[in-house]
Amino acid sequence: MFQKIFLFSLLLGITASCSKTDSNPDFSAIDKQVIEEYLALKNLTAQTTPSGLYYIITTPGGTVHPTINDSLTANYKGYLANGTVFDQTTTTPAKFALSGVIAGWQEGLKLIGAGGKIKLLIPSALGYGSSNQYNSAGQIVIPMNSVTIFDIELVKIYR
Repeated sequence: MFQKIFLFSLLLGITASCSKTDSNPDFSAIDKQVIEEYLALKNLTAQTTPSGLYYIITTPGGTVHPTINDSLTANYKGYLANGTVFDQTTTTPAKFALSGVIAGWQEGLKLIGAGGKIKLLIPSALGYGSSNQYNSAGQIVIPMNSVTIFDIELVKIYR
């Protein structure tokens, strides 16, 4: 009988420790593992920022870098660590205010100038967090708490 109570208590403790009661659980350790496994699989070396953003600058671009108050045009491809593409530009670069995009882009795009190219490996806290992202057909394209990866070419900075 004692063994059954002990095993039940152990199972209950493990279950409780795996679930978070707050509305914004910390996935940083899981995200870090996903990103590092992706880098190893692709034989890539990235730099990191204190926030947990991983990045690879392939072309630094011009010497003027964007600020949070700038608007930008960029070509990009966004995908999950398993390679599933969820969004990309085609023939026309996207135009956006840097202040209006996810934190991973806000931080990462400041590292390059116009003409620069960067790969951002974004932990969920700097991306879409605990919200599923849907396409126009109502299908989930970015599951909650997902690492997202973007290949970005910064075309132009508008001051």
